Amino acid sequence: MPPPDNPKHVTKNQAKRLRAPLGHRRLLTRRDRTTLGLMAGVPTILHVMLVWLTALASIALAFTTWDGIGFDSIKWVGLDNFKELFTNNPQFWPAVEHNVVWFVVLILIPTPLGLFLAVQLDKKIRFSKVYQTAFFLPVVLSMAVIGFVWQLVYNPDTGLINNLIGANEPGHYIDWIGDPDLNLWSVLIAASWRHTGYMMILYLAGLKGVDPALREASSLDGANEWQTFRNVIFPTLRLTNTIVLVVTIIEALRAFDLVFVFNKGAEGTELLSILVTNNIIGESSRIGYGSAIAVVLLVISLAVIIPYLIATFRKERRA
Repeated sequence: MPPPDNPKHVTKNQAKRLRAPLGHRRLLTRRDRTTLGLMAGVPTILHVMLVWLTALASIALAFTTWDGIGFDSIKWVGLDNFKELFTNNPQFWPAVEHNVVWFVVLILIPTPLGLFLAVQLDKKIRFSKVYQTAFFLPVVLSMAVIGFVWQLVYNPDTGLINNLIGANEPGHYIDWIGDPDLNLWSVLIAASWRHTGYMMILYLAGLKGVDPALREASSLDGANEWQTFRNVIFPTLRLTNTIVLVVTIIEALRAFDLVFVFNKGAEGTELLSILVTNNIIGESSRIGYGSAIAVVLLVISLAVIIPYLIATFRKERRA
């Protein structure tokens, strides 16, 4: 019923209908807008201050020398920090090598193992949730706790491994953490133990998104379980594999906690993150030099992340 031309003859119900569109347009009150502004604005400001500003400050400090005492002691040195890092630091290239080894080990051992566990758990076996919890538990634990647990395992005198192989007697001790030829591999075993559960969850999520009709069609064609996985299931996990690759690279580059808990990055376990920490908050307090190492680490990370983001955005546009 259209509203009457004379406003004096408008009934209450007609007035409510006339006011309805205006009410729908004002979905948020001033209090709601203030609350949403605070909820979105405060985290954004904190993120910019704690992440972006500090990152930009680190990049700027990489071209200076500073002992951290007073801003007036900051001196511009240009590329001197990077020249010294690449040519005169005996720990830099071993640290780069160890980060590469860290990535290779994580991609070759815990990643396939995590995929295998995910495939088995995706079959809906009994107590599947219990197994998922057990394998994912190391990911939930802090690196400090994981380091403490594995220190007990590697203890030369009372550790589990030396007791099992009979190397817990004086003169026959195996120092899994102190020996430069063994300590990196010992830490990598602990890191792989944690990383396996992480990869399992990622692949399990990817397998849940596979269309069951693909398995049925493959079964009708006479393919066995391995052929179905290799020719049908695994190709559909392309996006998951990309995510796994990026996550593994990031994990290898930011590896710090476990090594620091084990032996603070002593000989044999040097990493780029350890060098950054030792130079910035160590006894030398070479903040500019430590920032230069951090910039190198940032550049390596961006070299991996940016191509991944570009490829992802292109796929979304095509879709």
